[in-house]
Amino acid sequence: MKPVKVSKAVYKLLKDAYDYSDKQTGFDMMIGAISSLWHIGFDDARKPSQAEIDQALPLVSYRLFEFDDQKQTVYITQKGGKLDLGAITKGYVSDRMTDYLKEHGVTTAIVDLGSSSLSLIGHSHRGAEEPWTIGIKDPNKAVSAQFGLLDAQDESVSTSGIYERFLEVDGKIYPHLLDPKTGYPFDNDIQSVTIVSKKGVDGDALSTTIFALGTKKGYEFVAAHKDIEAIFVDKDNKVYVSKNLKDRFELDKKSEYQLGDIADLK
Repeated sequence: MKPVKVSKAVYKLLKDAYDYSDKQTGFDMMIGAISSLWHIGFDDARKPSQAEIDQALPLVSYRLFEFDDQKQTVYITQKGGKLDLGAITKGYVSDRMTDYLKEHGVTTAIVDLGSSSLSLIGHSHRGAEEPWTIGIKDPNKAVSAQFGLLDAQDESVSTSGIYERFLEVDGKIYPHLLDPKTGYPFDNDIQSVTIVSKKGVDGDALSTTIFALGTKKGYEFVAAHKDIEAIFVDKDNKVYVSKNLKDRFELDKKSEYQLGDIADLK
């Protein structure tokens, strides 16, 4: 094992991932030792044994990742440690694509990386004063179903949920979002969360943070941070919309969902 020199862009991505990991709110760039055991979303996905998880957990720490700013090299200090940027890369790529399009004169566009990660450039093609209208995925229905509409412009919209990638073992659903403290998927009241932010990389990383916190604490986290908004769906099919999105979000009245009051959650 020895330090590896990476490109300037990749170095910055790794620095961003380290900074998010350092907040210790559920995101850890070194989750790879655990995610490679579960491998949820792939054909060989399985539930690992407790012994395997116990053995891997000490390797899940961003502090095992070192930087050399002068040489622009990176290094994992412990054998067996594995980097996993799956929770941040899609947003990073959408940001790079958005920057490229803007640099080449594009003023109206949607960068769509599988619908769960959208980057919106300018206003809708319908007119200069018309924002884009984004359908928010129904976590209980088929891919095309939605439970509400969001108006958005010049921002990123990232959605994560327990319905996206999961493993079912003995009737129990194990979502792909893994807790670096336990080695198991986060287990709380969230079905899905949509993060609205200026940058896709922020939305991607923050969706993991929100899942770690649960709906009430996640809502409070969003309320305490500028330039971040969110739409939550809990397992009781209640929808919670952060303050600055309420005038921009419309719930489909024909859906099975109802708007909830965050004050009602314990």
